Amino acid sequence: MAEKKATREAYGEALAKLGELNDKVVVLDADLSGATKTSTFKKAFPKRHFNVGIAECNLLGISAGLSTMGYIPFCSTFAIFGTGRAYEVVRNSVAYPHFNVKLACTHAGITVGEDGGSHQSVEDIALMRVIPGMTVVVPADAKETEKAVMALAEMDGPAYLRLGRSGVPVLDDAPFEIGRANVLREGNDIALFACGCMVSAALEAAEALAAEGKNAAVINVHTIKPLDCETIKKYAAKCKNVVTLEEHSVIGGLGDAVGAVVLSMDDAVRFTKIGIDDLFGQSGKADALMEEYGLSNARVLEKIRKTL
Repeated sequence: MAEKKATREAYGEALAKLGELNDKVVVLDADLSGATKTSTFKKAFPKRHFNVGIAECNLLGISAGLSTMGYIPFCSTFAIFGTGRAYEVVRNSVAYPHFNVKLACTHAGITVGEDGGSHQSVEDIALMRVIPGMTVVVPADAKETEKAVMALAEMDGPAYLRLGRSGVPVLDDAPFEIGRANVLREGNDIALFACGCMVSAALEAAEALAAEGKNAAVINVHTIKPLDCETIKKYAAKCKNVVTLEEHSVIGGLGDAVGAVVLSMDDAVRFTKIGIDDLFGQSGKADALMEEYGLSNARVLEKIRKTL
C-alpha cells in the first residue's frame, strides 16, 4: 500500500519552505488556516500571515493590493468559496490586471466527504480555466504539490492551485514544469489522461490492463492551463483511444480541454470522459462517494475496459 498524504498537508509544508527561501511571499487565509494548512506558515512567519476572516472577496482584493507592492501572495480558502463566492474579484481584481496572485484552494471535489454538496466544488476547474491568462494546476500528490508551489512562486501572473482534503497515494518522484504533462507509463492501446487524485486511479487501471494484455499509457496532466497540446496529440495519434479522468464535472474541466485538442486532429480517435456527470455532490465518506459517482478504482477500470 502506497503512503497516503493530502495535498493540502503538502501545501502547508511547502509554504513554510518557500517562506524561508523568499521573504516576498505572504500568505492570506479566510479563517480556515487549520483546514487549509496555512497555519504551518503562520507558525513560522506570523508577521507574513494574514487572516481576513470569513470574507473571501476581501481575501482576493487584499492579495491583489499586496501584489502591486512586490509581494507574492498565496491566498487560501475552500475551493467552493475561493472560486465561487469570490469569482468576480478573481476575474476583475486579479486576472484582468494580470496581478501576481496565487489562489490555492483546498477541499475541492467530492472527496471533501461529509461536508456535502454545498461544500464540494465540482466546477472550480471550469470556472478558473475560462478566465483569460489564468494558470490552472491540479497536482497529483504531495510531492507534486510542493513542486507546484515552488514553480508558481517563480511564475509571474495569476494562478489557481487545486488541492484536496483526503489523503492520496504518494507517487514516484517526477519532474514538474508548468504547462508540460508527465508521461508516467508508456502504452499504445489506450491513453489515460488524468489529473489530481485520479492519476493514481489511472496507474492502477493500467496495471490491471497490463495483466490482460493491454498496454495503457498514463499521462499526468497536472497543468490544465496552459495545456500540453503536443503531448495530447502525440498519444492520441499513437493510441487512437483516449480517456480522461478527473474528480470534477465532465463539463468544462480536463475532459473538455483534452477533447478540444483531440477534436482538432485529423486522426480518428475514440474519446471518453470519466468524471462527475453534471451532478452536485452529497454527504458521505470520501471512498463511498467516489464509488457512488463512478470514480473508485474499480468503477474506473470497468469504464476503461468498455472503451477497449
